[in-house]
Amino acid sequence: MAGSSAEQGKGRRAQPQWSPPARSEPCQLRLYNSLTRRKDVFVPQDGKRVTWYCCGPTVYDASHMGHARSYISFDILRRVLRDYFKFDVFYCMNITDVDDKIIKRARQNHLFERYRQKPPQAAQLLEDVRTALKPFSVKLSETTDPDKKQMLERLERAVALAAAPLEEAVGRSLAGEELDGPAQVLLEEAKDLLSDWLDSTHGSEVTDNSIFSKLPKFWEEEFHRDMEALNVLPPDVLTRVSEYVPEIVNFVQKIVDNGYGYVSNGSVYFDTVKFASSEGHCYGKLVPEAVGDQKALQEGEGDLSISAERLSEKRSPSDFALWKASKPGEPSWLCPWGKGRPGWHIECSAMAGTLLGASMDIHGGGFDLRFPHHDNELAQSEAYFENDCWVRYFLHTGHLTIAGCKMSKSLKNFITIKDALKKHSARQLRLAFLMHAWKDTLDYSANTMESALQYERFLNEFFLNVKDLLRAPVDVAGQFEKWEDAETELNESFYDRKCAVHRALCDNVDTRTALEEMRALVSQCNLYVAAHKAARRRPNRGLLESVARYLTHMLKIFGAIEEESSLGFPVGGPGTSLNLESTVMPYLQVLSEFREGVRRIAREHKVPEVLQLSDALRDDILPELGVRLEDHEGLPTVVKLVDRDALLREREEKRRAEEEKRRKKEDAARKRQEQEAAKLAKMKISPSEMFLSETDKYSQFDENGLPTHDAEGKELSKGQAKKLKKLFEVQEKLHKEYLQSVQNGSSQ
Repeated sequence: MAGSSAEQGKGRRAQPQWSPPARSEPCQLRLYNSLTRRKDVFVPQDGKRVTWYCCGPTVYDASHMGHARSYISFDILRRVLRDYFKFDVFYCMNITDVDDKIIKRARQNHLFERYRQKPPQAAQLLEDVRTALKPFSVKLSETTDPDKKQMLERLERAVALAAAPLEEAVGRSLAGEELDGPAQVLLEEAKDLLSDWLDSTHGSEVTDNSIFSKLPKFWEEEFHRDMEALNVLPPDVLTRVSEYVPEIVNFVQKIVDNGYGYVSNGSVYFDTVKFASSEGHCYGKLVPEAVGDQKALQEGEGDLSISAERLSEKRSPSDFALWKASKPGEPSWLCPWGKGRPGWHIECSAMAGTLLGASMDIHGGGFDLRFPHHDNELAQSEAYFENDCWVRYFLHTGHLTIAGCKMSKSLKNFITIKDALKKHSARQLRLAFLMHAWKDTLDYSANTMESALQYERFLNEFFLNVKDLLRAPVDVAGQFEKWEDAETELNESFYDRKCAVHRALCDNVDTRTALEEMRALVSQCNLYVAAHKAARRRPNRGLLESVARYLTHMLKIFGAIEEESSLGFPVGGPGTSLNLESTVMPYLQVLSEFREGVRRIAREHKVPEVLQLSDALRDDILPELGVRLEDHEGLPTVVKLVDRDALLREREEKRRAEEEKRRKKEDAARKRQEQEAAKLAKMKISPSEMFLSETDKYSQFDENGLPTHDAEGKELSKGQAKKLKKLFEVQEKLHKEYLQSVQNGSSQ
C-alpha cells in the first residue's frame, strides 16, 4: 500500500512566492492654468468627463489668423484630451451676435447702402465728404494709438486723392461719364468716412431688428466655413446670444437679487466693490494688477456704452454693465428694467452657466480676453452661483504676430483665414501651430511656414518609402523576418520616442517637443533603411510599418491628417485618397516594371532615344499626374503617389537648382579663363618694359628699365628700390616661362 496522504503532501513542491515588478509613477497631465499661472495636474470634477466652454467669435467681419491661432490651438488641445488621454469631452462654444461692434457695423452698412442706392449729385457728394471730414479730423487729432492713427491718416490721404479729380471735373462743368467715373471712385474710397458720418447723424433712425441680425448671420456662416476648411472640429453645442436673451435676463435678475447688481437709469451694473468685499469672493482672479485699468474696462464695455452719461450711471468706475438700456438705433428686448440688450460679459456667463452648471472643468479663450472679459465673467458667475470655483482651469492661447509685428489693417498685414489658405494648406498651417507652444506668442511668417513645409515633406517622404516597401510582394510567412541587432536597437528607440512623446503631451500638451521626437524617430528609421540599402538587404517591413502607423495615429490625433488614412498623408482630394491609391498603384507598378525592362534593353542595345523617352516619362509626363518615379542603381524603381502641385513645385525647384549649378559652373570656367588670359598677358611683358609706362609715378630709369627717381625727380629710397627690384625679378621669371612656352609651341 502506498504511503499516507500526509506523507504524499510532504513531498509536494509549493509555488515560490511571486514578487510584483517595481513600477515608476505614471506621468500625469498638467495644464498651464491662468488662475494660478503655473502648470497644474489636470483633475476633472467627474471622472473622465470634461466640461469645456470656449469663447467664440464676435461675428461682424471676416475671420483672420488671430482667430485661427485660438481655434486651431483649442482644437488641438481638445483632440489630444479626447483621443490621446481618452477624456469624454463636452465642448461648448458661443457666437456673439449681439454686441456694440456688430450694432455699429450693421447700421453703417445699412445707411451707406441706402446712400449709395440714391447717389447724390457730384457737388453734393463733395460737400458730404467735406462735412464728414470735420468730425473725422477731430477723431484723428485725438487718436493716440499709433496703428490706428496711421490707418486714419492713410484713409484721409486716399479720400483727398480721390476727391481731387471730381473737384476738377465739377469746376470744369463736366457731365455724364466724365463726372460719374470720378464720383464712383470717391464713393468707394470714402466709404468708411461716409459710413461713420451717416451713422452719427442717422444711426438713431435704424429701428428694424432684422438689420442687426443680417450681418452676424452672414459672418457666422463664413466663420463656420473657415473652421471646416481648417479641419477644426465643430463644438458639441453652439450658443448664440440672440437665442439666450431670456436666460440672460434671469441670470442678471438673480445677481441683483443676490445683492451684487444694481439698476441705474434702465441699465443694470455689477457692483465690483460689493463683490470684492464679500467673504469668499475675489474680483480680478486672472489679472489682479489690471483692476482699475479704465482703458481696458471701457474697451470691454464697447464704443456705444462709454458716453459720459453712461459712465455717470455707475457707483464705481470699475463696475460694468450686465444689461444695457437700449438707445435709439439699437436692438432691444423687453425686460423688468425696460427695453434693453445684454452686456458683453454676461452673455458667456449665462450661456455657459445654463449648459455647464455651477462649475466647469475648462474655460478657454485668447490671451487678450483675460481682463476685463474673463475676470468679469468669473465675478458675475460666482455672484450668481454664490461660489468661488466657476472655472477650475482657465486656458488662454498666445498672441499671433505677423512677421514680428502686431496684426493690424493699418500696417497692411491683416490676413484673413481665406487669404492664408490660398498660400498654404490647412495641414501646413496646423503643423506650424503644432510646432509652437499653444500658450505662447506665435509669429506667422515666411520662416515659420517654411519650417512647417519642410516638416511635412520630411514625414511624407518617410511614409512614401514605407508604402513602397510594403507594396513589394511577399508570402504570408515571409512578412515575419528575423530581427537582428539593428531591428532590436530601432525598436528600443521607437519605444523610447513614444515615451518621450507621452511625457511631452503630459507637460501642458507640448506638441512642439512631441513633433521633434517624431522627427528624430523618422531620422533613425531613415538611417536604418539607408544602412540596409547599402548592404543590399531589405529593411524589416513589419517594424517600419509599426512606426509609420504610430506616426499616422499621432498626426490624426493632432488633426494634421483629415481623412481616414491608415498610413501617411492622404493623396488627392477629400474622400478620394484611399480609393485613389489602392486603385492606381497596381497600374503604376506595372508601368514602372515595364519601363525598367525597356531601359535595360535600350542600354544593352545602345538606343539613347528610348532612354531619353524613359527619362521624359519620369521627369515630365508622370509628375503632371502626381506620380514620382525614383531610379536607384541596382535596385527596383520606387513609385510614389504625391500631391501633384507639390510635385510640380519640387520639379521646378530641382530645375532651378540645376540651372543655378550650371550657371555657377559657367561663371567659374569664365573666371578661370579670364584669370589665365590676364596671367598670359602679364607674362608677355618684358621686365625691362614693365615700369616704363608708369610715368605718373617715375621720371627716370636705369639701363634695365628699373625706376630710379619718382615723378617729381626725387631719387627713390633704398627700401623703394629694393621693393621694385623684387617685382622686377618676379616678372623676369614669368617672362622666361612665357618665352620657353613659345619656344615649345604651347602658347600663342
